Amino acid sequence: MREAQTGLMGRDLAESVRIPTAGAIVDGDMVVPPAAAGVVLFAHGSGSSRHSPRNRMVAARFQVAGYATLLMDLLTPEEEQIDDRTRTLRFDIPRLASRLTGAIRWLADQSVTGSLPVALFGASTGAAAALRAAAEVPQLVQLVISRGGRPDLAGEALERVRVPTLLIVGGRDVEVLALNRAAAARLAGPSEISVVPGATHLFEEPGTLDRVVELALDALRRHLAR
Repeated sequence: MREAQTGLMGRDLAESVRIPTAGAIVDGDMVVPPAAAGVVLFAHGSGSSRHSPRNRMVAARFQVAGYATLLMDLLTPEEEQIDDRTRTLRFDIPRLASRLTGAIRWLADQSVTGSLPVALFGASTGAAAALRAAAEVPQLVQLVISRGGRPDLAGEALERVRVPTLLIVGGRDVEVLALNRAAAARLAGPSEISVVPGATHLFEEPGTLDRVVELALDALRRHLAR
């Protein structure tokens, strides 16, 4: 365990963690600011890991705003080697969702996060896994946020997602935007689609990822309550 200095926020609890999940123990990085208003569990996208620079940038912004974050690997190192060769496990949504569900339950059992409301932040295939996990443990999740996600890959679980869902899509990511609109119509709970003008799938254009953070923070403030 290590502590990290964060300037105006005081001292955050920051630690590397090992999370027992369905059939595997996976690695994660957790940061808990003082008096955190909630915790955001990240589900990275296809072929990525907890070291995703975009998710780490977003997580840092959430921490400054007073939210705890948990970035975790959805695959074990051995599975990542298989996926590097086959590119199949990144699309194994049931497997990824089971890892997220295990992490959600783990957060509920920890003394520093057990009383905090939980939001899921998914990108690409991670968004589908987040929605499926929210359908499995709705009593433990208050919000799902998708960034450039593939919610369509959640399949029949969409009809069981009753928590609020925010789908953030790039305006130039035309195919994924259409998939998000179709998926939103199937969600059982309240949903909204926010389109970031000029953004492509990875939100690499100047200012577009900043807009994602603004939209996500607004949703966190509206939907996360102790």
